[in-house]
Amino acid sequence: MLTRPDLPQPRSHMRRLPITPGLRPDDFRCVAQGGFGDGVNAYAHSMAWFKDRLYVGTTRGNFPLMRRRLPIGMNPWPVECPKNPFDLGLNSEIWRYHVEQDSWDRVRRAPDVRGSHGRMIPSSFGHRSMIVHEDALYCTTWSPAAGKGPEILRSENGEDWHSTCEPGLHGLPVTAIRTLVPFKGKVYTTPSGSRGGNPNVGSHAIVYESSDIAGGHWQAASEFGFGDSENKTVFEMVGFGDHLYVGTFNLAGYEIWRSDLTGELPYRWERVIEKGAYRGPENQIACSMIPFKGGLYIGGGIQGGGVDTQNRIGPAASELIRINLDMSWDLIVGSPRQTPDGYKEPLSGWSDGFDNWFAGYFWRMGVYDGWLYLGTYDWSTTLPFARRDPWPQMTCDLLNAMPENFVEDYMGGCGVYRSFDGDNWMEVTSDGFGNPYNLGVRNIIPSPHGLFLATANPFGPRTWSFREESYLPNPRGGCEIYLGKKADGSQNERA
Repeated sequence: MLTRPDLPQPRSHMRRLPITPGLRPDDFRCVAQGGFGDGVNAYAHSMAWFKDRLYVGTTRGNFPLMRRRLPIGMNPWPVECPKNPFDLGLNSEIWRYHVEQDSWDRVRRAPDVRGSHGRMIPSSFGHRSMIVHEDALYCTTWSPAAGKGPEILRSENGEDWHSTCEPGLHGLPVTAIRTLVPFKGKVYTTPSGSRGGNPNVGSHAIVYESSDIAGGHWQAASEFGFGDSENKTVFEMVGFGDHLYVGTFNLAGYEIWRSDLTGELPYRWERVIEKGAYRGPENQIACSMIPFKGGLYIGGGIQGGGVDTQNRIGPAASELIRINLDMSWDLIVGSPRQTPDGYKEPLSGWSDGFDNWFAGYFWRMGVYDGWLYLGTYDWSTTLPFARRDPWPQMTCDLLNAMPENFVEDYMGGCGVYRSFDGDNWMEVTSDGFGNPYNLGVRNIIPSPHGLFLATANPFGPRTWSFREESYLPNPRGGCEIYLGKKADGSQNERA
């Protein structure tokens, strides 16, 4: 850990003995692979535990969609892409898992609708967020640009689904509804994404509130961007203490705002963190937020997996901070720096990305059995496909000197880390549980049967082989689901 004796030092933290042992790599088993048998199911984008079953919502064909709409420089493209990605059948799906029977069944496939261009297209190619509220399961969707807009779906039995309101929260010009958060008896959401290839930046950086989500009634609970037009999107939300906290997308560095949700609408909000906790643009997005043992943990990132080519930000790895109930904050994982709140150094001893330059997001966190788990997004597997003509010759020479499949064999795959006290962290996996195509952990959900982790894996169904110089079937492509639980009542271990 770096120290500066001439500056105030962070408070010391005593290691505590865990009451329960944390999960290790051997405690996890894969319960679904290959995108449920269809590698086009790339992202396990949403997940919830409902009525003793696990539900997983997919987003399909991420790489083909990216190739069509985003300025990403890759050559060759990692997966085989038809000229029209919708030829792959991009209707998003919801799958259900029965733990005791170890079996899956598909409970929803998005229907086809007539798009604004007159052709039939899926009503959605992604299921973005899932929650359980008042004995019903809700799921938000991601609509094609030519579609009618995103919906909030409702089911009481997990099989029969209906839309609760007009697409786009009654007509907003957005393509996705990113998150749903129950808090204080109501539900909060925010739209994101806009037409023209902007999956993260919407035209309505507003928090919406509903006291009747089943009836589809929503009201604006905040001003646009909390009065700052640079807050492009409300990215994440979570209840912590007596306040709802939200994290934004901001090119100058994410902001964290909170409100006790009292008084008249729109509520009064106060800013807790600005300028990406004084790291600036390299903390562009508040990707993940979760309360744990008296603190609110926030994982950062840069859109595009750690490098925003459109705005020329990055590449840079992620940081983790903690906000305390008194609104002070600590740097947990990241780069030491002087801030207006004093000198901050990482209390964990880990630098940004858990010492991994390719960890572009701290994407999801979850709490299970007294431990906090964090999953990363790791873009190293895409490195061999990157266009190298704009790179310095020295960098190109270094990559060209690597053995064939070096990145795939030694660098690829997302990471999972765990902590008992929030300060001291240890690695669970750094190679995507042995699958280098698992770019990231997209969901972490506790259940009575163990801890479920769901991955983003867009490398299916056919991936480019540098050896064969052609596209070949990739059985390891497509999202995967892992279940972690102790096989016995094993002994405690130190954090």
